[in-house]
Amino acid sequence: MDSLAGKRIVLGVTGSIAAFKAAEIASTLVRAGASVRAVLTPNAARFITPVTMRAITAQECLVDLFDETAEGQISHITTVEEADLVVIAPATANVIGKIAHGIADDMLTTLVMAARTPVLVAPAMNTYMWTNPVVVANVERLKALGYQFVEPVEGRLACGSVGVGKLAPVEDIIEAIVSLLPGARTRDWAGVRVLITAGPTREPIDPVRFLSNYSSGQMGYAIARAAMAHGAEVVLVTGPAEATPPAVTEMVRVETADQMLRAVRDRYDSCKVVIAAAAVSDFSARTAQQKMKKPESGQPARLELHQTTDILAELGQRKGEHVLVGFALETEDLVQRAREKLKGKNLDMIVANGADEENTPFGPGPSRVRFLTADGEDIALPLMSKQEIAEQLLTLIHDRYLD
Repeated sequence: MDSLAGKRIVLGVTGSIAAFKAAEIASTLVRAGASVRAVLTPNAARFITPVTMRAITAQECLVDLFDETAEGQISHITTVEEADLVVIAPATANVIGKIAHGIADDMLTTLVMAARTPVLVAPAMNTYMWTNPVVVANVERLKALGYQFVEPVEGRLACGSVGVGKLAPVEDIIEAIVSLLPGARTRDWAGVRVLITAGPTREPIDPVRFLSNYSSGQMGYAIARAAMAHGAEVVLVTGPAEATPPAVTEMVRVETADQMLRAVRDRYDSCKVVIAAAAVSDFSARTAQQKMKKPESGQPARLELHQTTDILAELGQRKGEHVLVGFALETEDLVQRAREKLKGKNLDMIVANGADEENTPFGPGPSRVRFLTADGEDIALPLMSKQEIAEQLLTLIHDRYLD
């Protein structure tokens, strides 16, 4: 986030229900030291007020085409002349269509026509609109012209349906902004295909119950998000996590350990680096065909468990030229047990993550981890956000195994 300090960003907001997210984007950028000028379409101003954006950015918010920031200046010209980047988040199908065909009939679209800086577009709309051939053609036209996109993700939409069209997570949009700014991080992972597993698995007991764990998917998603920002091709195999997954090259959704195993097997050979952050169930149960009933009063209930296949250990047996990175979550003897897993599974590196009163690895909060390598390195990190840990992890992998 240091690369945001002093950068000048124009944040365009259009008439989408997701317009409220623009406040969070602006706030994040301002806290990181960026100067943000908000530009709202008239429809956007019906969802989020110019007063709100002015309060967050400490700058006048432009709405009307004839708003003037200073006497003798033309706002839509001077605003982009001074900018490092133009971001439109959220972007509606209407505004995408206008820009794609050179229509400039309000402050935002006129400003974009005058922009000589990169333009980043984060669409948000109904699934049927996003997949409409007209919208698809407009998006492809803009991409061909050099416009950058943070694609929408799957989720519950304002209309109540579930599908692709939800605004990308704010973290993804910020990452894309950072990657496009002058002096941003290099795309040092360009051309590297990375397989990342994330989230928990669920092992059914009967038609209505399952075994699982507390994994939220946040760590794996942070790694996937960072890898995309560094230019990697990312294959994300994810269990049913609570968090919204980032936009990646390929995403595969699975439920059980066996499904994750098969998805990883099918994609392993095409990937150079594997980062196994998923919390895969160690045990599965013999699944009952009908809902299991309670035993007689006072009688113990019995559940027959079977070990699942150790995905990372299997990959280690056929390692070849791959770079294999695992995770070890332990409640005691963290370093010793992590080193045993590192050696036993033939890994290049393992991220040791303790679960105790001082460190809660689950959920979106910060964690304290240490990196152990097969060469004997032991790098203990201070308490960090999961996104910061992901950056540190990718840097170490690149420096040790990809240079």
